[in-house]
Amino acid sequence: MNDAAHQISKETPEADPPLYYRAHVFVCCNRRPEGHRRGSCAAKGSEALRDYMKARAKELGLTGVRVNSAGCLDRCEFGPTLVIYPEGIWYSPKTREDVDEILEAHLVRGERVRRLMLTEKDVPPPKA
Repeated sequence: MNDAAHQISKETPEADPPLYYRAHVFVCCNRRPEGHRRGSCAAKGSEALRDYMKARAKELGLTGVRVNSAGCLDRCEFGPTLVIYPEGIWYSPKTREDVDEILEAHLVRGERVRRLMLTEKDVPPPKA
């Protein structure tokens, strides 16, 4: 190990600090020009779904959960998209009912909504 790496490791704490949020939800609200070949999550209704998700999370009393807007998450073709950390689980909700299902299953019960998940198989086409 070189001196710089050794110095960093000596200053790095043994454990990371506790999570600030138990779950952090990033909802893509990127908007591209109309007619863009990849589309955009905002054009597919992500802003309204984000607003609904924020309100429902509060109504459900989900403490330690933060729902945020995000810029482009680079999965535009599957939009609207969102990702939940710390797990890094991706979803593509289309309706308020989908959002309710994600909140109840993932954030209340710790389960997954498989039918709405984006997986390693959901890869955007190569950029031209």
